[in-house]
Parts: sequence; structure tokens; C-alpha cells
Amino acid sequence: MFIVLLRIGDKAKAAEHMHAHLQWIADGFADRVFLLTGNLESATGGAVIAHRLSRTELERRLDDDPLVAHRIAEPDIIEIAPGRVDERLGFLQEA
Repeated sequence: MFIVLLRIGDKAKAAEHMHAHLQWIADGFADRVFLLTGNLESATGGAVIAHRLSRTELERRLDDDPLVAHRIAEPDIIEIAPGRVDERLGFLQEA
């Protein structure tokens, strides 16, 4: 499982690619690898929680994000090996 922080450098340039970025997000949910996406409260970017893929696959997927491809956002990948989880999130241990 991964948490990805996408730090935005130039907000004006990010706005130009936001429609394509939102489609990239929709594709991640359609492929059932994104569990959650959202904005960082500091308004410096966004976050993604992903599972059911390897780090290499995630890196490839991130390279396809228009914000990353145009060097507007810098991804920071944090890998988590779920240990103890609430029963509602038990599916994360199966991945």
C-alpha cells in the first residue's frame, strides 16, 4: 500500500492541466488501485492512497499523471506494509 504526496510547484500551470489530472485520477479509481485522493490542507498539492500494484507500477502510473509529466508536481511515495488494521480495512492485508 502506498501514500503519495503530490507537491505542486506552480499553481497556475497546474490549473492548465487539471482536467487531464482529474481524468488520471478517475482512471486510477476505475482500475481499482486508488482508494482515496484529496487536496492537502496546506493547498500545496494533493495525496493519493493506492494499493494492489507494485512500486514500479505505481511509479509508471505517476509518470502518466499530467502534473508529474509536465514537472508541475513532484511525487513523494511512502510505502506501508499493513500490519494491524481495523476489520473494516482488512482487505488491505490481502493485497
